[in-house]
Amino acid sequence: MFVKPLSKYNKTTKERYSLYQLCESFRLDGRVRHRVIIGLGKLEGLSIEQKLQLGKRIEEMVQGKMRLPLEQPDEQVERMALHFYKQIVEKRRYDVKKNGADWQIVDIDTVKNKDGREIGAEWLCKQAFDQLDISRFLRQSGWLEEKISLVTTHIISRAVYPASELKTVRFVKENSGVCELTGYDKDKLTKDKLYEISNALYSIKDQLESFLSQKTNDLFDLDDKIILYDLTNTYFEGRMLNSKIAKFGRSKEKRKDAKLVVLAIVINREGFLKYSNIFRGNMADSKTLKILINTINSQTFFSGRKPIVVMDAGIATEDNLKMLRKEGYNYMCVSRSTLKNYQADTSKEPVEIIDKRKQPIELMKVIPINETDKEDNDNDTYLWVKSKAKALKENSMNGLLSQRFEEGIQSINEGIHKKGGTKKLDKVNQRLGRLKEKYHSVHRYYDITITDDGKGTATAISCRHKTGEDPDKKAGIYFLRTTLDEKSEKTLWAIYNVIREIEYTFRVLKTDLDLRPIYHKTDEASMAHLHLGLLAYWLVSTIRYQLKQNDYKYQWNEIVRIMNTQKLVTTSFKNIDNQTIVIRQCTVPERKAKEIYDLLGYKPVPFHRKKSVVVPVEILKNNSS
Repeated sequence: MFVKPLSKYNKTTKERYSLYQLCESFRLDGRVRHRVIIGLGKLEGLSIEQKLQLGKRIEEMVQGKMRLPLEQPDEQVERMALHFYKQIVEKRRYDVKKNGADWQIVDIDTVKNKDGREIGAEWLCKQAFDQLDISRFLRQSGWLEEKISLVTTHIISRAVYPASELKTVRFVKENSGVCELTGYDKDKLTKDKLYEISNALYSIKDQLESFLSQKTNDLFDLDDKIILYDLTNTYFEGRMLNSKIAKFGRSKEKRKDAKLVVLAIVINREGFLKYSNIFRGNMADSKTLKILINTINSQTFFSGRKPIVVMDAGIATEDNLKMLRKEGYNYMCVSRSTLKNYQADTSKEPVEIIDKRKQPIELMKVIPINETDKEDNDNDTYLWVKSKAKALKENSMNGLLSQRFEEGIQSINEGIHKKGGTKKLDKVNQRLGRLKEKYHSVHRYYDITITDDGKGTATAISCRHKTGEDPDKKAGIYFLRTTLDEKSEKTLWAIYNVIREIEYTFRVLKTDLDLRPIYHKTDEASMAHLHLGLLAYWLVSTIRYQLKQNDYKYQWNEIVRIMNTQKLVTTSFKNIDNQTIVIRQCTVPERKAKEIYDLLGYKPVPFHRKKSVVVPVEILKNNSS
């Protein structure tokens, strides 16, 4: 409530004077309007400060605060406030609270609920967004408030409802209450504005990524002692004829028909992004590490010793490992080749641990004794690992592949004896070569015999297992390679096992945040699309890290589903005075949603209630006359 002056002119006395009214603002049809509660007269003898106090004091009385505040207004203000308050009550000009309660006599038939919106997941992400202080960074970079509100809306929408810009606009306008959190006018939202803001965010990618990397370390008191590096690719639904980055390559989704782009990321063991880059689709994994090392010092924050680099075997070439040693980095990876001859400390038994699936894993440090197994200047420690679960999987796979290989040999043999089949010796060898290429992991365990008539025609082909060769003996065994020779077996395994974190990151990015496939037609739009997904992942990782600290491990899409049970709704009804009362409020979060809020220390609702009273048109006309 506020006191509003109304200028008047007396034609008889030619005097100009002011009458004062107690007013209340409300929003109707998206516009802010004022309504007059009661006329206050000329308020002669009151200063400007006293008039402001009068409006505030009447509002306190209307809300049920009849007792004087600690800082008492003067007696004249208190007396006049009480006088006008009694008039409001007598004339029923406002739904006055009595004893702290807000009582209304309501026509039940007029109660309506409308404009229901999803708000829970959006409010969760908005608080994570504020926690990361992204708005302050953009503000310091010279961005305008409206632009920052649009950024907030776009990133939160991508985290909650990953879709194209066109679908995002529909979601924001028809389903979500995100604009009521960010303050952006949803009527102004268009797909072109989302494209523009995505490109603007990508233009400051490095600065924003560095800021968020430092922010999360400061926020959660982290030190980048271990970093994980890996790559994935995503494919384009389109020809991308003029693209410089979309190339045909080895697709991890088996989409040989589609062009690819490679996404490289570095995360710390807590799952926060440290660095990202986008490469051409035909870029070899091993060639990207040098680019990473050139920028890693500015993107990670560590004290003293450089971080340990954990990576996949595809990146861990000998040249890359030598480069890491030269740069002073320790590393941990799966050995690209299986050691053929090695020795172990016979005085110690292999260390056995239990994985998360309750399966045993045996660990043992070994030393290569064959110079062909040990590269120049290689003083690395090798950890022999035997996994029962991996062995069962490989045995099952080897059995299936062996069966299919033998069926392939049988098919070639039937072709030799069948009329019109392949009988020429060179053609039979070609079929055998293609079969070996297809089953390269098992054919070496077979002796294959081809008989012919001496005239270039094959008469039969057969195969049998080599004596002494049993692939099942080596199943489940692999070797980890590291420069950390002083660490125990359990510690080495724990360091390597954090690579699961980057696997989860890719799963969230490609599935939950919908980075796969890409439908954009230009390189600029494609890179901005990927970058926006990474920004949304900052919100996800911030929420997920805090939940993990409390042993809460739901997947992100499940968290969104739970939070979407909280809605934002407008309720309207008419009271006994024919006034339309409109209330905009959030539903109380369900038990699981409330649990998530409590674990994060977030507020459960963005606002408890927004209330406005629309009086009949006749009363408005009478007050203005």
